[in-house]
Amino acid sequence: MIKEYFNIIILIWIGIALLLFPVLLKISAPYGRHTRKGWGAVLPNRLGWVIMETPSLIVFLIFSLTGQNSPSGLTWLFIVIWTVHYTNRAFIYPMRTHTKGKMMPLIIIAFAICFNLVNGFMNGFYFGTIRPGFQINLALDIRFITGVILFFVGAFINVQSDNILLSLRKKTTNGYVIPEGGVFKYVSCPNFFGEILEWGGFALMTWSPAALAFVIWTIVNLLPRGIDHHKWYKEKFPDYPAKRKAIIPFLL
Repeated sequence: MIKEYFNIIILIWIGIALLLFPVLLKISAPYGRHTRKGWGAVLPNRLGWVIMETPSLIVFLIFSLTGQNSPSGLTWLFIVIWTVHYTNRAFIYPMRTHTKGKMMPLIIIAFAICFNLVNGFMNGFYFGTIRPGFQINLALDIRFITGVILFFVGAFINVQSDNILLSLRKKTTNGYVIPEGGVFKYVSCPNFFGEILEWGGFALMTWSPAALAFVIWTIVNLLPRGIDHHKWYKEKFPDYPAKRKAIIPFLL
């Protein structure tokens, strides 16, 4: 029965994402370069990142490590992947940003905390209770192999793109110039593209409904933001590369 109820929760969660998608296409989340007044109380941007990303790491580890099933086989790989990603997102990445003076609305932090709590719970609960274990022979499955390739290609693109953006911020007074290098040759937001590839690969390698819900939410969140970034670049820089797409090379 637990599995059936869990799958219903997954479907509801995916449904909420699909309902939210058209809203996000019309309203730019008010943080980063899209910061604007009228969204209530704010916190420093760096602190906001730490507060909103940490719950996903903590809740995931609690439910994956203390569930009915002890981790075994490739489950450990999936736990390590999640832990490394969110350790970077919650602690390392915020400390590397040059966002002194920039603020983030509390409402954005609150929404992100809710998302990360649900996301961390669903994926942790899946590994710790729903799925009894991922045996080593899964490593020969084409879904696993393809997923691993997608994940690490996406992770490389994500980290490379973040490094390019962080290096640009060191050289400018306002932190914004036309980024060049890497996958920026093709899209305005390769960091978002890389993250979508990452979690698409994760969903494929784990063949998990919780991971599928996560990648759907990732697309729903990052696709509209990538489009907003692309429009912002084109408005701010008259010489912005005309052939560069927003987030998906050659397509969008």
